[in-house]
Amino acid sequence: MWSSFLVRVKRFLRGNPGAVFVLGFQVLLVACAVLLVSGMASLAEGVAVGAYFSLVAGVVLQLVWFVRRGPHGD
Repeated sequence: MWSSFLVRVKRFLRGNPGAVFVLGFQVLLVACAVLLVSGMASLAEGVAVGAYFSLVAGVVLQLVWFVRRGPHGD
């Protein structure tokens, strides 16, 4: 059960190079919310900047992949 799930995740990440960075963005965004609730606003701000750059990297990688491969995977 777990092995088939991991195979599917690996295949998804290999086919979508920016997905790792977008997932990282989501994790960092949740970390920012936790830090804000905990009263660590200055640390949350730094993590938010890192999250933003992670999102930008993911979107740029996906765009490059899309332009190189084409809309239909040619």
